[in-house]
Amino acid sequence: MSLLPNTFVKGVHDEELSKRMEYRTLGRTGLQVSKVSLGTATLSDLYGELDLDDAIAMIHKAIKAGINYIDTAPYYGQGRAEEVLGMALKTVPRQAYYIATKVGRYEKDLVKRFDFSAKRTRESVEKSLKLLGIEYVDIIQIHDIDFAKDLDVVVNECLPELVKIVKEGKARFIGITSYNLAVLKECVKRAPCVDIILAYSRHTLLDDTLKGYVNFFQQHNIGIVCASAHALGLLTNAGPQPWHPVADDVKVICSKAAKICKEANIELGKLAMYQFMQLEGASTFLVGMETCKLLDINLAAYYNGLSKKEMEILQQLRTTLFTKSYNWDGVEMEEYQRALSKAK
Repeated sequence: MSLLPNTFVKGVHDEELSKRMEYRTLGRTGLQVSKVSLGTATLSDLYGELDLDDAIAMIHKAIKAGINYIDTAPYYGQGRAEEVLGMALKTVPRQAYYIATKVGRYEKDLVKRFDFSAKRTRESVEKSLKLLGIEYVDIIQIHDIDFAKDLDVVVNECLPELVKIVKEGKARFIGITSYNLAVLKECVKRAPCVDIILAYSRHTLLDDTLKGYVNFFQQHNIGIVCASAHALGLLTNAGPQPWHPVADDVKVICSKAAKICKEANIELGKLAMYQFMQLEGASTFLVGMETCKLLDINLAAYYNGLSKKEMEILQQLRTTLFTKSYNWDGVEMEEYQRALSKAK
């Protein structure tokens, strides 16, 4: 049983559920964050049509259950996710949750997608606060630093602006995110102001590369946010969205896994969620959800683990399909570079 965190508010949270949730310290920030946290890319058009009422109900239900860390970004629906989140949080006391948003990644158009300048960074923070309806965020993160022209613009321009924003009280701590783990490591070495890192799809049934970086981040007292249990939708019975960057042969493997799960009346996403949370050293496990049903599935994997049948299927998938590491390293970067070259 966990002690209740500082974010606990009687009447807002379910005390018994909150006591069942584990809370961990997020690196040197000192924030006590729930082991399961809420990602909001799913509150945008990136994952199909959104049932707004169900999404808002899911956010309230997640908070009531003791989830106190929520992650969002301007890129998710070009502000739509922040807007929906702002609607849901209107009725929730500010002290009842921690919220993280991002700067740096914005547009659907590849050529205009990234901007790590100080000017755009400040504009983005102001806009996010307005959409969220709050006066400050707990964490402000630079979104996908691997897409910066080079790390110099991140270290010498974007981060110093975020330091100013923290001093102004509009954010409390600073983070960086990336699919490329080596870039996160390099940035931490160069920028002592970084408090947390977010790595996504790097501790899943497909790829456990993050394991090899945990010691480094812990040595630097960096909070680790392990994100995307389902590898951006790949590891679900429903399958990925058309935009998913992974190679077709990997999509086929995941489709076979989903077929096995469907035939056994099991949700692949639940198995993925269970596997995801086995990483030692992460402070919180961030998972995107947009419906109450998905929230229930993911919390069931956390609270109850897997049934005997589910464990058997998971073991079967590990030994027959997920037998080596699969990723999409460099795929999005190549697409981005091609778009930039074409635009020139």
